Amino acid sequence: MTDAAKMKAVALKEYLPIDREDSLFDAELDTPSPKGRDLLVRVKAVSVNPVDVKVRAPKARAEEQPRVLGWDAAGIVEAVGEEATLFQPGDEVYYAGSITRSGSNAEFQLVDERIVGRKPGSLDWAEAAALPLTTLTAWEALHDRLRLSKKPADNEGKSILIIGAAGVVGSIATQLANLAGLTVIGTASRKESADWAKEHGAHHIINHYEDFAEQIGKLGSEAPEYILCLNSTDKHWDNMAKALAPQGIICSIVETDEAFDLNKLKNKSGTFVWELMFTRAMFETKDMIAQHELLNDAAKLVDEGKLVTTLTERLSPFNAANMREAHRRLESGRMIGKLVVEGFGA
Repeated sequence: MTDAAKMKAVALKEYLPIDREDSLFDAELDTPSPKGRDLLVRVKAVSVNPVDVKVRAPKARAEEQPRVLGWDAAGIVEAVGEEATLFQPGDEVYYAGSITRSGSNAEFQLVDERIVGRKPGSLDWAEAAALPLTTLTAWEALHDRLRLSKKPADNEGKSILIIGAAGVVGSIATQLANLAGLTVIGTASRKESADWAKEHGAHHIINHYEDFAEQIGKLGSEAPEYILCLNSTDKHWDNMAKALAPQGIICSIVETDEAFDLNKLKNKSGTFVWELMFTRAMFETKDMIAQHELLNDAAKLVDEGKLVTTLTERLSPFNAANMREAHRRLESGRMIGKLVVEGFGA
């Protein structure tokens, strides 16, 4: 491990609008040391997700010490804790980390090895950093929450409606649903986003501002057995409940601002379930290592050419100015694909 006691990082102390220069600032912090099952990773690239913007958003509180955000990274294992067995120094890894720990917007980060995967060998650092959070979310939503079989033969004739198919999670979910043999119906409202969703495997596109059931009926498709909501559960709830097939399942990753009526699923014996990819790390569940295995499986799919990264933009070097720009672009709501910040430097 490096003898340097300090590391570069991008941090915050107050939760401010992104146009404020002090909303995210360059910092010099102590380099941490790994213990237990932790890895110390030298971060090579970090991708920015909606969770970064949400956590950084203005709020009436301040941190006593600089807080480092960031929940998507690729890098090299620098050192390991005394109980770590899955990796050794020099290994190339990718991961999404934990919402309850210091993040990846730093030269070095501690992360539990049970939520870390081996970086796909066919990708560079930025391409790999674009994948973990969205892949974990999409994979868990489909296979853990919707209980979707990975065997195409089990899913013959079945369909899934993905609300927000052109988003960063939707782009991965569409690919994984295709691999599982489902017909994918995606929602989009702009030509650019519809084209992106089709490029990633959506068989049909409908407009998420119009009645889902009517549009699906016009396609000649049966009601979907599965619905994955990646955009405004509140806004789409009635539309989803109406479109769902009897005994179907709805999974959402978007929290609600208002109570919604689960009675709308009663006659259909429908199921509603949440997905949050931070759950396993946050509660250190008994199956926490499933994320290590999942990321390794995803890396294999990538290296076999069956799953593609959704990286579309890069910013370099890694500093507060570029991270603020990344947040600005994400907040615009117009981005397609993932933005990655890479290369520590001036």
